[in-house]
Amino acid sequence: MIPVTKPYFPSREKLNKYIDGIYERQWLTNNGELVQELTRRLESYLGVENLLLVSNGTLALQIAYRALGLCESTEHRPEAITTPFTFIATASSLKWEGIEPVFADIDPHTWCLDPANIEAAITPNTKAIVPVHVFGNACNVKAIHAIAQKHNLKVIYDAAHAFGVKYKGESLLKHGDAATLSFHATKLFHTGEGGAIIFKRKEDLERAKKMINFGMSGPESIEELGINAKMNELQAAMGLCVLDEIEENLAAREKVWHRYEQALASSLQLQARPDALDYNYAYFPTVFESEEQSMCVADTLKENGVLARRYFYPSLDSMGFLESKQEQPISKDIASRILCLPIYFGLSTKEVDGISEKVMEGI
Repeated sequence: MIPVTKPYFPSREKLNKYIDGIYERQWLTNNGELVQELTRRLESYLGVENLLLVSNGTLALQIAYRALGLCESTEHRPEAITTPFTFIATASSLKWEGIEPVFADIDPHTWCLDPANIEAAITPNTKAIVPVHVFGNACNVKAIHAIAQKHNLKVIYDAAHAFGVKYKGESLLKHGDAATLSFHATKLFHTGEGGAIIFKRKEDLERAKKMINFGMSGPESIEELGINAKMNELQAAMGLCVLDEIEENLAAREKVWHRYEQALASSLQLQARPDALDYNYAYFPTVFESEEQSMCVADTLKENGVLARRYFYPSLDSMGFLESKQEQPISKDIASRILCLPIYFGLSTKEVDGISEKVMEGI
């Protein structure tokens, strides 16, 4: 069976060397040597500052909300405007932290949060905008920044898919008050499990450092409410190995992506991206004419040993426990017709061509 994605497994020999160092130092967690090294290397590779490694991508979002003051006690429950076309963690992390997710609809071409729909959703309780760089595609960062400035709102980008993406020559992760990354095993860059937050301001980074360590700034100094969200040395070892081989991984994914594009772009709707975007080829999503057609293709692929994923489905405004007050028709439409095709390091040209042929048979 060809899965929709596979974790990238780096050189076992390199990994063993990093693990040997862990055994020699007898240091497993609490900002160990490898966590520090990975922090420095990622800041250099990504072209960012104020990067904080954490134990997973969902906690990255939650810590970002808290470090930026969104969870502080107020008379009314705070709200954050976000997209319904995203993985559940974007919205559930808000809800978990006592922040009400308020959905605004997406652009029908980029599939990112449409700035034209944001202002109508703002209320006196709105504290932030939480857009998502969907599949690594850049949101309209300029328009979102302008709205945030006008209404004095924080911006936290869920950039789980945007590792290494550049926009207009600079890291996409530099936009917003914070941007969060997921280093889950299925991501382009991973640490098995893990994540990171890139803060605009150093003071927010320093506050978050204490938050991920139980609110502690020293062995006998507890300054505020915190939690355990630290990355450990074994996660960092995996991340360093994957980073060592990232260019090979990127090149393989780009080759697969363009092979699909050559076979399918004239027949199916692909995600529209701005010209100034330097993409990471992490996903190959495509939208079909109807939900019936997309499900027919998914079934055909499965019968032939290929798993495609309805990613993201369902549109989150349809989830009852999120208590959405208004339907978002564009998100629901795209979610009903989308499939992500397999893309990962090691997927052969022959396999890509076979998948493309089966997709074309179903449309």
